[in-house]
Amino acid sequence: MNESNVDDSFKSKRRHRGPRVVIIGMPGAGKTRIGKEVSHLLKLPFMDSDVAIERQEGTSIPAIFEDLGEDEFRGIECDLIVNALLDHEGILSLGGGAPMQRRTRQALERYRDNGGLIAYLDADPEEMMERALRSQNRPLLSGDARGTWLRLYDERRPVFEQLANIVISTHRAAPSVGAHKLINAMQERIVHVSGTDPYDVLIGDGVLEHVHALLGSTPVRVALIHTAPVQRHSDAARAQLRTWGYQVLDISIPDAEAGKTVQVANGIWKRLADEGFTRSDAVVGLGGGAATDVAGFVAATWMRGIAYVNCPTSLLAMVDASTGGKTGVNIPEGKNLVGSFYTPLGVVADTRFLSTLPNDIFIEGLGEVVKSGFIMDTHILDIVEDHADELRTLDCANITPQMHDVIAELIERTVSVKSKHVSTDLKESGMREFLNYGHTLAHAIEQIEHFRWRHGQAVAVGMVYAAELANILGYIDDRTVELHRSILSSVGLKTHWDGGDFTSVLALMHRDKKARGNTLRFVILDRIGHPIHLDNPPESAVREAFERIRSN
Repeated sequence: MNESNVDDSFKSKRRHRGPRVVIIGMPGAGKTRIGKEVSHLLKLPFMDSDVAIERQEGTSIPAIFEDLGEDEFRGIECDLIVNALLDHEGILSLGGGAPMQRRTRQALERYRDNGGLIAYLDADPEEMMERALRSQNRPLLSGDARGTWLRLYDERRPVFEQLANIVISTHRAAPSVGAHKLINAMQERIVHVSGTDPYDVLIGDGVLEHVHALLGSTPVRVALIHTAPVQRHSDAARAQLRTWGYQVLDISIPDAEAGKTVQVANGIWKRLADEGFTRSDAVVGLGGGAATDVAGFVAATWMRGIAYVNCPTSLLAMVDASTGGKTGVNIPEGKNLVGSFYTPLGVVADTRFLSTLPNDIFIEGLGEVVKSGFIMDTHILDIVEDHADELRTLDCANITPQMHDVIAELIERTVSVKSKHVSTDLKESGMREFLNYGHTLAHAIEQIEHFRWRHGQAVAVGMVYAAELANILGYIDDRTVELHRSILSSVGLKTHWDGGDFTSVLALMHRDKKARGNTLRFVILDRIGHPIHLDNPPESAVREAFERIRSN
């Protein structure tokens, strides 16, 4: 790894105020050694909270414990850490017991939820204990040092796991190896989805390794639900899950919408019953949007809800289906009419998975990306326009580092848009409906075309339709409609549809999830970046917009 390249690429991903990373873990985990190595490689300042306290107080930590007691020490420690979380813009390593104090833990949670990175260094307990017992600067390890260390490990580990958004395994590894693992993690992108059941979306090359940190040590059995086209990725995930000690139940389902049925879900439930899955076990969904929808639905309904993690493998799934807690299956009468809102433990969007995508499957994912630009983050539209040719002709097997960064930023921004909507409206009763921009017609297209149309392509046409409807009713001008067509077509997305007839389409749009009773409801724009609801527009306008998306 080239130091200057690491430094430059890392600086471009700066997203929050305060430390670039906070390192937590048990005494002997290597927090100081690895932190110093990272600070050297990235040319960033390093702070060890214990060293900073000794410098500030003019005495050693054992002396502070002896003279003032642990409570007084923890107060000093907390004040220093709270200030460092605001002012220190480098690498911050904390003493092993720091996160156990309520005020310190609350400050760390605020830092993390505002985009900060907390890395838990986890190593073999015996290895960490050996290192810790060699130190003379551990006042809590006096007396029965071994017994005390093991007790503290049992108490602290759950707190470390709850606080951290990244776990770095340093088992028997040199500090340089741990440092490079941490640097890779720092270059990942994290979107925090808040709400009643908060979780993180991890985006980057190799983030599949964090599934273990999300699942934790509770599940004995893990059902790996995946589709055949992602066999290469499911093989890797299965091997890792087994390495981490889980019993893996491998469940392959049909690809795309064919796998998103009640019959498929019923087959999975039977497998779980035969294997004796309990509420303590878990599901990992790996594949495109249909696979993660089914996995989430099975997790939500098995024994009224078990833990699950989503591992999306397509661009569409990374930016849309895997995040937000929507789970479900289709029935002949419509798409997603049977389902549940149920949040995952986390989402792992490993960008390595994109390397096996056909170009047309990658392109359809851009439909949801562009949608997020139209409804909120207009910078997405700028990025897409600037890189339209490269995105349209992308060879997913040979993504350059520059295009990888572009794609990762588009994923992060799109997921952030979704996060802002779902965090305040999990069950789609208000603001979250704006995420359905273009979907009212899109779902009708998919239904009429028997799901032969890809979702992202249908959404693209649906957005043009919504723009035309808004234009007819005087909300937006012709230039804004043309902007929809030009951006979408520039990346290979469709802007017209010749299938179906108006009567059939209107009937299907009345079944849309946004409909309220007999009220036909659309999401439209009154300006770029500002969606609004439109209830019961005149049928003449609905029909005219439909005619405008037909081929000339």
